[in-house]
Amino acid sequence: MDELVAIARIVRPRGIRGEAVAEVLTDFPERFEGLEKVFAVTPTGVREELKIESFWFQNDRVVLKFEGVDTVERAEELRNAEICVPESETVELEEGEYFDWQLAGCQVETVDGRAVGAVRELMRTGGTEILVVDGDGRELLIPFAESICTEVDVRAKVIKIDPPEGLLEL
Repeated sequence: MDELVAIARIVRPRGIRGEAVAEVLTDFPERFEGLEKVFAVTPTGVREELKIESFWFQNDRVVLKFEGVDTVERAEELRNAEICVPESETVELEEGEYFDWQLAGCQVETVDGRAVGAVRELMRTGGTEILVVDGDGRELLIPFAESICTEVDVRAKVIKIDPPEGLLEL
């Protein structure tokens, strides 16, 4: 079975017709257009296939109405569930672009093979994105720039870096 990728997280029910307000977790909110079937994955790991009846954006969130979820109580059962799509249905990215979940867990090593640590997350700063790397009992912040991250292999879960002088000593 395909791995699932979260595109939203249910925050709370809305109204009395079973609608749910969700935090958008995708960089491509337009992907809700034409999306019918999704999987809700609860914090306890229970998966449920749902059909999107309608959706609309409200501020920076999306309101979702699922087929068969018609009461506030039923919508409440979905609180904190991640709304996911199969990995095979994710948006096609340009070469050199990666999803955050593809980078998380990657082993970072220097071009000469020295282990640096593992990517915990990608931090967005408005400028160059930053890899937050857990390495040797400390947190390292490595700019996710082509000049530093010379090779990114998300299949092998390895990122090779050519750090400028002093970057790993900070």
